[in-house]
Amino acid sequence: MFNRRHLRIKLLQSLYAHEQGADNNLVKAESELFHSINRMYDMYLFLLLLYIEMRDVAIQKIEDGHKKRLPTQEDLNPNTRFVANKFIGQLSENQDLKSRAEKGKVNWMGEGELLKRMFKMLAETPEYQLYMRTIKPTYDDDQEVVVRTFRRHLINHPGLHEFFEERSIYWVDDLDIVASMTYKTMKLFKQDTTSDFKLLPLWKDDGDEMDFVKILFRKAISQSEEHTELIHQYTENWEVDRIALTDIILMKMAMTEVREFPQIPIKVTLNEYIEIAKYYSTPKSSTFINGVLDKLFSELLNLGKINKLGRGLIT
Repeated sequence: MFNRRHLRIKLLQSLYAHEQGADNNLVKAESELFHSINRMYDMYLFLLLLYIEMRDVAIQKIEDGHKKRLPTQEDLNPNTRFVANKFIGQLSENQDLKSRAEKGKVNWMGEGELLKRMFKMLAETPEYQLYMRTIKPTYDDDQEVVVRTFRRHLINHPGLHEFFEERSIYWVDDLDIVASMTYKTMKLFKQDTTSDFKLLPLWKDDGDEMDFVKILFRKAISQSEEHTELIHQYTENWEVDRIALTDIILMKMAMTEVREFPQIPIKVTLNEYIEIAKYYSTPKSSTFINGVLDKLFSELLNLGKINKLGRGLIT
């Protein structure tokens, strides 16, 4: 489900917490790291269930209109395009989503007021209003209104952010990552997709990603002091305590990665950590990290601590 950049970001968060904390229990820290990654899957399920729940809000709104003592013409002849949305119907019938949500006890129970607020916001979006005026919406129309409103509006709803923050400290920084995977899953559905369609898995079947996390986390910690000394040598014109802790951790992670994963080209590792720095550190961090890592990688090569396998892996 999550690509390696996502996993590097989770490792960065975990190593940052480890550096800041007084508890040096590595077993506990690793356990919390994997718990954090596993909990991201619950968020993924919550987001996939969201439109099913809002469809139920819309159905209830229609039923309440019918029960009015003095119903309007709109109450008597409601627009049912959203409640009849074929793509949302596919989500609600998907057996994998049902079973995973039930097993993980993931549901929106007790969040009726939040769902009503979110549906109200949804109904005010130009995409939704245009869709509701479409005479005979196609399957593509049904899917597009969900995908567009999710990506442009629902994912930014303050109430949704509060909901996730209250349920897990691990979700504070994870929403963007999980939202991208939810969006990808929504786009994978087709008109002929059946109810046995499988959701994206948490880990790839070959187990390489889990090993990547374990090795990088453990080795980054065991090599931390050695890498800190190297960073000091190549940032001698800087006061180390003025270098952002995030930058230091990213550089130590990058050095560990080039040493421990012979199959990953040095250039790939360098680019990955530069990109992560753009989003998770200071405005000038990516340039700073690029310059320092270039020197550090050269030093590690000279020391014989980088052994890449195959052509193109050094550069």
